[in-house]
Amino acid sequence: MVQVTVHRDEPLERALKRFKKKFEKAGIMRDINKNSYYIKPSQDKRIRKAKAERRLRRGNVPKKRY
Repeated sequence: MVQVTVHRDEPLERALKRFKKKFEKAGIMRDINKNSYYIKPSQDKRIRKAKAERRLRRGNVPKKRY
């Protein structure tokens, strides 16, 4: 859950901007859109494989995170 405290003399627009930034960073909308409909495991595997192939063709290989 994303929470933002509004400070005493802070404009509401600034607090709303901080909320939007935290909301985006938390990835909540991404999860909602990803789970909006069911994808079979075989189809999900095919999609991930195609994304990996496109990424390799472009040369954007992700760095290892360990």
